Amino acid sequence: MLKIRLFKPGKNIKNKTHYKIVVIEEKKARDSRYVVELGYYDPAHDLFKMDTAKYDEWYKKGARPSQTIASLVKKAKKAITV
Repeated sequence: MLKIRLFKPGKNIKNKTHYKIVVIEEKKARDSRYVVELGYYDPAHDLFKMDTAKYDEWYKKGARPSQTIASLVKKAKKAITV
């Protein structure tokens, strides 16, 4: 089963954590090879950018978001509609 979840690229640099939003096999480790990149998330600066068309396409194909991604998408959609 495919999951839409966070991917942590590169080394850990103090207070510089950022993530890519990717589609990946559910059983693979966090830093394993992914299928496709959908966007990025930077919690330090509260930046969240994702290609919603690709997200919807992969969701329809059966990829399910992690809890974190689901809450970020929900928060982003709420901000757009307000």
